[in-house]
Amino acid sequence: MKTSDFYFDLPEHLIAQHPSNERGQDKLMVLDRKKGDVLHKMMDDLPSLITPDTLMIFNNSKVRRARVYGIKESTGRETEFMFLNTIKSDLTMWNTMVKSAKKQKPGMRYTFPDGSVGTIVNVEGNAGTEFRAMSFDFSLTEDWFERNGHIPLPPYIKRGDTEEDSERYQNVYATDTGSAACPTAGLHFTKEMLARLDQAGIERDFVTLHVGLGTFLPVREEEIEKHKMHEEWYSIPLETAEKINRAKREGRPILAVGTTSVRTLESAAQELLKKRKDRLLPDDGDVIKAGTSKTSIFMYPGYDFKVVDKMFTNFHTPESTLIMLVSAFAGRENILNAYRTAVQNEYRFFSYGDCMLIR
Repeated sequence: MKTSDFYFDLPEHLIAQHPSNERGQDKLMVLDRKKGDVLHKMMDDLPSLITPDTLMIFNNSKVRRARVYGIKESTGRETEFMFLNTIKSDLTMWNTMVKSAKKQKPGMRYTFPDGSVGTIVNVEGNAGTEFRAMSFDFSLTEDWFERNGHIPLPPYIKRGDTEEDSERYQNVYATDTGSAACPTAGLHFTKEMLARLDQAGIERDFVTLHVGLGTFLPVREEEIEKHKMHEEWYSIPLETAEKINRAKREGRPILAVGTTSVRTLESAAQELLKKRKDRLLPDDGDVIKAGTSKTSIFMYPGYDFKVVDKMFTNFHTPESTLIMLVSAFAGRENILNAYRTAVQNEYRFFSYGDCMLIR
């Protein structure tokens, strides 16, 4: 398939630059993934749209203040770094995405707001990419990011971060810090909405996938099958895995909140299938196992979903891996038709925009 097969026209004024006035007061489109039919609802309607036997899976990753500005020693110019993850679990060395990467070379030193200094070092695979490894002579803690960093708003939000973003670009249930971008489907959920879901008897649990900025990298290949996905770390607790396996055995639907939850569940299922194929594990009927791993899964039309039955998600950017993922789930034509309908009805798009339930 071609990357251009996933293009749609989007007026710029529909790209949400700010969150809604009140968390959870958003439009909700409901898409029938088999028929392509669309309903227009509000987020408040969600509990009535989910059957009580559903198990909802959320991503509890918390956003790090990962956008940090350093002053290059050699020029005195400010350079923007996005801190993504540690290298080899060493808190003194970090993988970063950097503006004007070609100009940021190994050996260059940068001073950060608290006076600390980092140095770019060689790491295999980074040459010619947007990524650079940065080394410090001390371990970076979350306190360091709180002192030096900014909320990492995505590139299509054309403004600096504010104090409002510190709260609104964070899910109310987020607990495990490590993401360089918010799992934004969760932004629509309030504590009151979670309580309403509980009252409706809808079970929920959590996985963790730390979102990397690779999620915003464009697909540069003309044929999508040639695209190489970024790698992200995930974890599935034992209790969550047991709930998922029990629900699948009982024929109950799994509703993944956000594409990151989808990536986590489907990656774990693929990993389990591979271990069985390699005769490392017997077939005990489980669809996933608890544990931690890394994933570079790429889902596009033709992918066979093994765990997820329903999906709650935002509206995604044209020609992105995320619109390819939801197209794999609901069909490319159904998704593009739904997106055209969303444009006609003035839905707000992307991270701070409106939402969609695909069932």
